[in-house]
Amino acid sequence: MKKIVVFCGSSLGFNPIYKNAAIELGNYFVNNDITLVYGGGKIGMMGVLSETILKKGGNVIGIIPSLLKKEEVVNKNVTELIITKTMSERKVMMSKLVDGYISLPGGFGTLDELFEGLTLGQLHIEQKPNGILNINGFFNHTLKQLDHMVTEGYLKKENKEMLLIGNNVSELMLKMDSYTAPKKSAVINKVIKHDH
Repeated sequence: MKKIVVFCGSSLGFNPIYKNAAIELGNYFVNNDITLVYGGGKIGMMGVLSETILKKGGNVIGIIPSLLKKEEVVNKNVTELIITKTMSERKVMMSKLVDGYISLPGGFGTLDELFEGLTLGQLHIEQKPNGILNINGFFNHTLKQLDHMVTEGYLKKENKEMLLIGNNVSELMLKMDSYTAPKKSAVINKVIKHDH
């Protein structure tokens, strides 16, 4: 994998363990020649991750919608800054550029982007690995919700298993590197053919 998008918070959270995880992931990217694609911010987890990589000479592509491009938010030090008109356009641009998705702790935006990536995989629009760094059990409740969705018949077990879970950077990256997308089901094929 040469380019990975990382979704994460514009806050640092209350526990320094999250900031340290962002630094560790940034160092992994630099040591393995992986370009970071991210939301273009210089604050919170986004700022820590991007600055860790930039200070060590790594590559960072920031993609930010014009409505968020404020002086105090945007990281002007990035290798490349792409400005889009809308949030939707930003997501499309990110998915075109990257080989995989990683989510670190964050808020609504992080979960939105995490689940959009999983939905693209479920519909076989993409076949890219999508992982979460479950530092300090941050995503445990999200994972319980997914289990509940499987139990109640709203999510197939094999689709839930598309989400790669790592409790540390090396565990997650190993899973990302060895990911094989699930095969298309007959139901999906019918849906896709019917739509076109």
